[in-house]
Amino acid sequence: MFFNIFEKKNEKNTSKSVSSSVSSSKGHLFERLQEDYRVKEGLKACMNCGVCTAVCPAAEFYKYNPKNIVNIVQRKNEEELEQLLKSDTIWYCGECMSCVTRCPRSNAPGLIIMALRKLAMETGYYMESEKGRQQYVLVKDLCGNILNHGYCIYPRNFDYETHKEFGTVGKWINENLDDIHQRLGSNLDGDGPGGLRKIPQESLDELKNIFDVTGATELMNKVINDAHLQAQKENLTDEEYFKKVYTTNNSKKHLNNG
Repeated sequence: MFFNIFEKKNEKNTSKSVSSSVSSSKGHLFERLQEDYRVKEGLKACMNCGVCTAVCPAAEFYKYNPKNIVNIVQRKNEEELEQLLKSDTIWYCGECMSCVTRCPRSNAPGLIIMALRKLAMETGYYMESEKGRQQYVLVKDLCGNILNHGYCIYPRNFDYETHKEFGTVGKWINENLDDIHQRLGSNLDGDGPGGLRKIPQESLDELKNIFDVTGATELMNKVINDAHLQAQKENLTDEEYFKKVYTTNNSKKHLNNG
């Protein structure tokens, strides 16, 4: 379940670099939000027509209204922004960008959501919400797969025990993975071309460099450090906390019919 995402030398300096970035990020939330190019690109001249909410797939299932989020950002109210950053609301968006295709003024609430999420993580406010804390799972699973294997989903890390909704067929696939992939013609962990082939280390190093240069590595280190500190507060190991976030922090309160 756990993957070696970062080099050991980076882990030693995580706590110090994270604490300094957090202390400098709280306060002046709207000013910080405006520094993100996604807000400049995504918020032009909203007239509150609500088309974005009407077309939004997430709004159909979650207690989510992109128009209201845009309104909060436009009001520039620091207290409202802080509550938004601490809420589950900003994590409901699937970033499908349906809002962009229908907005009569070419606004992009999806881009604004991306900026809000980044600011929530920088300030640490994301730890106040159930969905925000689940970013730890994404960093360990999704980003770990990308950096270590070159794939968002790596078959050997998709195990039945943590995905029992996969059913008995999924259990059988899990137990016969190599044989199944061989019969299907994939090249699981093999050299040369083919689906699920082994990605050359040179390419993985290039991916890691992209994460480093864009600031993703620093942000992911922060998420890992925040989770570690929260685990200590709850007297849990990092793995126990991971499993708690992964399995229990998923209540129905987020749904429209919840």
